Amino acid sequence: MVFYLVGLGLGDVKDITVNGLEAVKKASRVYLESYTSILCYGLDKSQLEEFYGREVIDADRTCVEQQSDVILENAHREDVVLLVVGDPFGATTHTDLVLRAREKNIPVRVLHNASIMNACACSGLQLYRFGETVSIVMWSDEWQPESFYERIANNIEKGLHTLCLLDIKTKEQSIENMMKGNQIYEPPRYLTASAAAKQLITISERIIERGETPAYTEDSMVVALARVGWESQKIVYCTLSQLGDVDMGEPLHSLIIPGETHPVEDEMLATFTRR
Repeated sequence: MVFYLVGLGLGDVKDITVNGLEAVKKASRVYLESYTSILCYGLDKSQLEEFYGREVIDADRTCVEQQSDVILENAHREDVVLLVVGDPFGATTHTDLVLRAREKNIPVRVLHNASIMNACACSGLQLYRFGETVSIVMWSDEWQPESFYERIANNIEKGLHTLCLLDIKTKEQSIENMMKGNQIYEPPRYLTASAAAKQLITISERIIERGETPAYTEDSMVVALARVGWESQKIVYCTLSQLGDVDMGEPLHSLIIPGETHPVEDEMLATFTRR
């Protein structure tokens, strides 16, 4: 019997591969990992169940990270599937699940699909010219980390593009509810491309105040991506300063800081220039 990690791709229910759908239909249990990404806007678990013709069990952060034994239970005697938006290895959490399964001598099969890590090529920027991917977290008044800046700077120094994944917060608890043990969760929040642009500008301004030269400025050109793979996909090419005023619409958003570009890349980027 097999523990399957099945990628759902980036769009609607039909983006699952044929092999993935076959695994879902024959499995004893099917889980949907529901916190490292979100289903296409307007799509929910019930629509997956209707399309698959079977129950889909919600697997939140606590279930995947702290109760993985529940998911893997009896997987050595029956097929179990974990559905992941995008590609199964888009998050390190899923690598950990594979390791846990192998520790239990449970066979694992991974069925890949499209993710933002390769679909970002819709920007016209060539995948082999990307450097290290970074995650930009949602700032608060008390917490404004900028550790990701060094990786962006290293990529720019090497002439490489940087894909910036923007923070999402689902099923988060307030400190008060966490301390009281209340199972009450905050509404989902998603870092927008415009908010990320403002954070990046703030970091560059702090670096200038320290007497250093930043790797980018508010006049640097960037690519904003929204809902990649969905029918409402949106791509905008503009300066960081301009992006601060751009409404990219519903989540999910991501951001690319280009490095050195090829003429073909420039030609494609020009088609997304904000007018």
